[in-house]
Amino acid sequence: METRNITSPIGGPYGSGSGDQKGRQQLLAGVMLADRYTIQEVIGIGGMGSVYRARDMHFPNVVKLVAVKEMINMAPDPLVRQTIVQNFEREANLLATLHHPAIPRIYDYFSHDDRSYLVLEFIQGRDLESVISDADGFLHEDQVISWGIQLCDVLEYLHSHKPDPIIFRDMKPSNVMINQNGDVVLVDFGIAKTFQTGIKGTMIGTEGYSPPEQYRGDATPLADIYALGATLHHALTRRDPRLEPPFTFAERPVRRIHSSVSIELEAVVTAALQYNPTERFQTAGDMKDALMNVARKTGALSKLTSVSLPAQASGGVKPIWDFKCEDEIRGTPTLSGGALYIGCYDNNLYALSAADGKFQWKYPTEGGIVSRPLIYENNVFFCSEDQRLHVIGARTGKLLWTYYTDGRIYSSPRISDGHIFFGSDDQDLHAVNVNSGRAVWRFSADSPIHSTPLIANEMIYFGAENGSFYSLDFRGGLKWRFQAKRAMTSSPIQKGQAIYTASVDSTLYALDANSGFAIWKFRLGKGTISSPAIADDFVFVGAADGFVYCVDARTAKEVWRYKTDNQVSSSPAVYKDSLYIGSVDGSMYCLEYRTGRLRWKFDTGSAITGSPVVFDDIVYFGSTNHHVYALFA
Repeated sequence: METRNITSPIGGPYGSGSGDQKGRQQLLAGVMLADRYTIQEVIGIGGMGSVYRARDMHFPNVVKLVAVKEMINMAPDPLVRQTIVQNFEREANLLATLHHPAIPRIYDYFSHDDRSYLVLEFIQGRDLESVISDADGFLHEDQVISWGIQLCDVLEYLHSHKPDPIIFRDMKPSNVMINQNGDVVLVDFGIAKTFQTGIKGTMIGTEGYSPPEQYRGDATPLADIYALGATLHHALTRRDPRLEPPFTFAERPVRRIHSSVSIELEAVVTAALQYNPTERFQTAGDMKDALMNVARKTGALSKLTSVSLPAQASGGVKPIWDFKCEDEIRGTPTLSGGALYIGCYDNNLYALSAADGKFQWKYPTEGGIVSRPLIYENNVFFCSEDQRLHVIGARTGKLLWTYYTDGRIYSSPRISDGHIFFGSDDQDLHAVNVNSGRAVWRFSADSPIHSTPLIANEMIYFGAENGSFYSLDFRGGLKWRFQAKRAMTSSPIQKGQAIYTASVDSTLYALDANSGFAIWKFRLGKGTISSPAIADDFVFVGAADGFVYCVDARTAKEVWRYKTDNQVSSSPAVYKDSLYIGSVDGSMYCLEYRTGRLRWKFDTGSAITGSPVVFDDIVYFGSTNHHVYALFA
């Protein structure tokens, strides 16, 4: 990691503070903290201590790096010492409540003697200030727009935090890390605070980036919007506002310094930098929408979504491990208890070690397995083309019981309220007692059911191959039915009062969960059997036209689409700020989910029809080339 030491209230990545470190001994390489974290090197220096890169030795088989932020308490006054510790603990407690891909995760907090430590996610990359200063000329507008959208997104998350909004209060380039994927991560929450209307705080922040009201101790969400405007102004012009008179951005418009910047982007930055808070964007979401509109008008969005892979991305994605089965893998794996469970068309369900892919056991059936396994009370539930639901021990792979239907099963089981629910080609949705394996009821859909049921709102939702989509209660009673023009193979998802599903009739549907009425319909280029995924207010789905679509769940408008080289039958998985999806072209794609920009792809040489599973920064999936793969996400 490259760092820059700066003189500001908070210095360096992760924020270690500014000031003199003289007399404060740094930890040496090889020192172990809390019998767990081995110090490797200093990556930041400040007035209250250092920031170190360290290795977490609780994971001896892999190199798991962390950032260790140190606070050395040398205050002679006991009351001051207590206040310093409380402030450090406040940062730890605040970070523990935050879960966003652009915010480092906190792993640990502890004290030893006069030092306290925060253990944070290690961000491999550089801070934006060094990116700006080291650039050969101006940064490209498209890249700054992308970073701006991401920063708006994380500010929107903070400002919407429950129970109280969080004001970052120190947005500036040195507190924005650009990670190895080229995405932003907001670091240093040392002076972030919850916002309460009418209560003034201390005059704190960084001169040049902080708005006038923050100097009066009045920091609201609008203060962060001003500071973001100042950060984008700095990125576009390479003019450091700390070296200029305060609040003089109007005297140095962006395009006067960097004439290639679009009028539309300059207008967004100018609006964010208004002296009067009421004249700025009133929410980070409003500013994000404005930046997205700029990207659409200037063509930046299409450039971002179709940008070519960096050389290190296209050639550098290597499997952590792969395991070869005896036939095609068309389904989706399940991860539980350190084991990966996946079905194969060699008629076996495999259990592999998630850490290294080593074989643990396999269980034979009499048909191909596309159904995704489900783990419940240390047992594995899955279905097969042999017309049966199988229940086996997760550790042993030994059969406990089976349940027979009258048709092949492609649906995956779901468990709720002591029942297992799944569809079959015998045209019934089956409800089976999870303990006895006996049928509780069957609902006839008059058509094969490949869709995996959704259990939500104490209801069961699923589609059928005749184009019908059903809502049932737990007794198997029909509540409502919606009719599409062609098969509903896609498995539904739910957010709020909307059920999202897709059809071979080339439509993505949002249905009212209570009535079944269509809230909206979005037309795809071709039909789909891909199941949608959702993150924030975006709905993602693949289609047979080879595109991955991102649709605004509020407006049903297309946000972006990404073209693969063949139809997309796989269903997307969202992890942090990325979307993972396979294609029949043989590649697993990693896309930035806000813009559709390609981060990397991994080619297996054979169709990927199942969906990936992502956990703890590793993506797992199978291919019809007979292999199961684990890649770094």
